[in-house]
Parts: sequence; structure tokens; C-alpha cells
Amino acid sequence: MGNTGSREEYDALVEQNQRQIRETIAKQFVKYRKSKRMTQQTVADLAGIKRPNISRFESGDYNPTVDMMVKIATCVGLELDIRLKEH
Repeated sequence: MGNTGSREEYDALVEQNQRQIRETIAKQFVKYRKSKRMTQQTVADLAGIKRPNISRFESGDYNPTVDMMVKIATCVGLELDIRLKEH
């Protein structure tokens, strides 16, 4: 946050960044899930996650845990890669 900017500006920036990351990851996941011809229910069953949570994740309305992300990525043959980088 540094010495400039208010807490409200910081919170808004964090929320915007979180939303953008969720949307990007959800789009990637849906693309791969569909390319594998898998339904949300199939992924839910394999991952041990309720199907409504898969649906909410794909629509961007759910903030998944890293555990969930690893499980669903593995179901479609992907690997989760989380990195920090300077901007």
C-alpha cells in the first residue's frame, strides 16, 4: 500500500485484482473442462466437491480454496501454478 492512498483505495484494488484472477482462472478451467467433454457433475464427483460449488466457481461467484483449485485442475489434466510477481 505504501504511504499514499487510502484504505478504501487499497481494498478496492485488492477486490478488483481478486475478481480478475477468479474470472481468468474460471475461463481457463471451463475451456479445459469442455475440451475434455466433462460435465460439472463429472468434475464434482471426481474431486469430491458439490456440483453447485463448481458452477459458482465457473461463474465467478465463488472464491475457491487452493485445495479446491488443485482438485478441479487435476480432474481436467491441469496443474495449478501460483506465483507472486512485481507489478
